[in-house]
Amino acid sequence: MTKIKETSTNFENKKLLAEECLEVYASGIIGGQWTLAICCYLINGKLRFGELKKCLPAITERMLTLQLRKLEENKIVTRTVFAEVPPRVEYELTPVGYQLSTIIKNLEDWGRKHKQLMKS
Repeated sequence: MTKIKETSTNFENKKLLAEECLEVYASGIIGGQWTLAICCYLINGKLRFGELKKCLPAITERMLTLQLRKLEENKIVTRTVFAEVPPRVEYELTPVGYQLSTIIKNLEDWGRKHKQLMKS
């Protein structure tokens, strides 16, 4: 995952656009390839890392870890570590994360309609 140089014009343009347009800001948080998929599975409740990995077999463990950290930084997901042997970690959507459920449902409906449109 390469980051855009903070001194680049591209970075400044993205930053300004996100400040001016809340939709762009929001899509920057949940618009990643895996981010939305992770949220889709967590809407149904808490999941452990291994359970999430089984839901998304094409994602690498490193990418899943990075995406979960990003979601945690953005306060979309909480990570709970249980002091057990072996250690157990659960991920769950925060209240703000759970507010995404209607948005995700609307995106699902739109995606279904658009897919049908493209087939015809």
